[in-house]
Parts: sequence; structure tokens; C-alpha cells
Amino acid sequence: MSLAFTPADILLPKDTDMNKWAVVACDQYTSEPEYWEKVEKLVGDERSAYKLILPEVYLEAPGLEYRIDRIHRTMKEYLDEGVFIEYKDALIYVERTQSDGKLRAGVVGAIDLTQYEYYKGSESQVRATEATVVERIPPRMKIRKGAPIELPHIMILIDDVKKEIIEPLAAKKEGFEKLYSFELMAGGGKVEGWLIDETTRAGIMERLEKFSSPEAFKERYGMEGTAPLTFAMGDGNHSLATAKEFYETLKQKEPGKDLSGHPARYALAEIVDLHSPALEFEAIHRIVTNVDVSLLLEKLTEKLDLREEESGQRITVVENGEERTVYVHAPLSKLAVGSLQSALDKLLPEMGGKVDYIHGADVVRELSKKENSVGFLLPDMHKSELFPTVICDGALPRKTFSMGHAEDKRFYVEARKISG
Repeated sequence: MSLAFTPADILLPKDTDMNKWAVVACDQYTSEPEYWEKVEKLVGDERSAYKLILPEVYLEAPGLEYRIDRIHRTMKEYLDEGVFIEYKDALIYVERTQSDGKLRAGVVGAIDLTQYEYYKGSESQVRATEATVVERIPPRMKIRKGAPIELPHIMILIDDVKKEIIEPLAAKKEGFEKLYSFELMAGGGKVEGWLIDETTRAGIMERLEKFSSPEAFKERYGMEGTAPLTFAMGDGNHSLATAKEFYETLKQKEPGKDLSGHPARYALAEIVDLHSPALEFEAIHRIVTNVDVSLLLEKLTEKLDLREEESGQRITVVENGEERTVYVHAPLSKLAVGSLQSALDKLLPEMGGKVDYIHGADVVRELSKKENSVGFLLPDMHKSELFPTVICDGALPRKTFSMGHAEDKRFYVEARKISG
């Protein structure tokens, strides 16, 4: 089986104000249209990735078809006008200084979509870490269909605890060609990129091949007879899922044609080491409203065998702002969040009630004071738990963890041609 990550023909804008070119991932600030209005004003008439993407805050707004048509027209204009320089068969080493001052390093290349499946239980080399909401794919398909280029906000994790693949590039970067270095808009920090030379690029691919082998997988996780997981989604899974579905649709339309070399077979992405000190996982808590709280807790206690006696999975129940900690003795998942979510998914359709996903324990405490409401505080997931849990349980329940704040998500910088 070939390696899922590969060099790509990467486009970068030339003679462009990069501070206005780069904008944050389209799935951020979805409840803050004022953020995107400020971006639009800042960009003005300048070239910008903002004009090549659709912020999801506008998915339900009037004029969606017009926006998508304008995106496609602008992409074609940029290509026709020679806005981009293309770096053939390239990997780019990226250093992102986040808003908190921490540095996150990564390598931009392409993911082979034939090596990626997003359904739960997938045994592909690239896998989703959380449940994929298929309803989010069709709107994105409208954008990709007819788009001559793609821009990535996809971040994919590797579990390189020995730090042998990405981290050594920092010591070599001064010997690479520097492609860009600039401050990001709206408090996004700074980003720098270098073109990795041919010799170093070959070394990276060789180490990744070895890292992806069944032998290395067994050494990392002590598992045999299981398909190796090398790349786990960090951010942008729905964008990668859209790219996958788009390529599959192309193949279905032309069943007799060999599309194995079509550029749509690949999607541009950045790989990042899970063990980067800049990556911090934060729990996403739950609040259940419009429910008979006593009955729900009774049924949860029965289903999960909740007791005060300590075990591996801890849940803090919040009623009227008051907290009590219980432990799961009949787990449905390797993680407390998975056990709780699985139980809620089974119980709430019968009982009614709505579950919301909350960042911040104080918010849960306040919301729990409302009538017919109960909150659940969950422990942060340790980085070391991510890959083993995805391997054993499949994709984690939706909203298991948050990886970084909105301003620290990936910004669109690079692009790639995807039309045949």
C-alpha cells in the first residue's frame, strides 16, 4: 500500500500583500458575522484567499449561489492573470506562531484520498477522529464542483512521540528557500514557510514510509492484526470528506475512464505532530435541557453503572450549579465523553431533551441553574489517548475535544489546481 501523504504541485501568490491574502478557516466564527465583515473591509480590492472561500456563516444567507459563482470566477481570474507561482512536487515546512506565542510546526503536502475513509470503523491509513456529519458535505460540494483550485485548512496529526519527522526540520530551515513570512490578520499570530529541498524531502518520505509500516505500528501501540493508522484528522475533516466525495463522484460519472492520475484524487493538507507543545486538547462539556433531570440521571446511572467509587472514567454532574463527581463502571467507550455521549444518544430520543456542547465549565454551571437542565463536566482528553481510541473505537463521538482557539486555526495560504 502506498503512503497516503505525498509531495504536491503547490501554488503561492506572488506580488501580493500576504497579510490580506491569508484568512482563517471558513468554519470559524460561524456565529460572528461581524468578524467576516471586518475581514471583507480589510481585504478591500486586494487579492485575497477570502475571495476564494465561503465562510460558513453565510451558508444560510441569501445569495448563496451567487457567492459560489463569484468564487469560481475569481479563481479562474487569478489563474488567468498569473497570480500564482507553482512549486512542482513540493513539500513546504511551516512554522506558525500562535496568538499565545507557542510555535506549531508542520509540513504541507497532499493526501491521497483513496487512502482515506471517514466512516466509523474505517481501517484506512487516514481516518476521521470524530463523527462526520454527512449533512455538512453537500454545501461544500457545490463549491468544489467547478472550482479549478483548492485552498486547505486541513490539519492532520501524526503520533510521532519520538519527534523524528517534523521537528528536525527546524534545524535545517536556514538552508531552505524561504517562501513567506508575515503577520496574520485579526490576532492570528505569524506564519513562515520554507520550500523543503529535494534531499530533505526524500528523507521525510522515507521516514514516513517506515513510520507507517505494520512493524512501527505494532511498536507504538502493541497491536497486531490491525490495519495501521498513520494519519488522524485534527481539523478540517468535513473539507477532506468533501474532497473524497467529489473524487468518488467524478469516477462514477466516467466509470470506464482511468482517473487515478486526476488532481482531484488528492487534497492539500498540513501534517503536524500530535506532540507539538502548541497543540492543547480541551474538553467540550455537555448541557441537557428540557428534560426530566431525575429520570435522566436515574437511567444514566443504570446504563453506565455510575458510582462514587473511583474508576478510570470520571464525569462531574452539575445540577443547579452544584457539582458531584461519579465514575463509569460500565463504559461504552475508552473515554468518559464517549460513554456519556453514547448513553445520551440512546436515552434522549425516548425522553426528549436537547444536548448542547459547551466550552468552559463556568458556562455549564450557569446553564445548569435553569429549570429542567443538567450539565456534565468532562475531563480533558490526554494526547496519548487519541490514536489508541480511534483505533479501538473508530471515530470518536462528535464534539469530543477542541484543539486550539479560533484565531489559532489554520489560515489559507497555499493552493493547488484540482481540475483535470
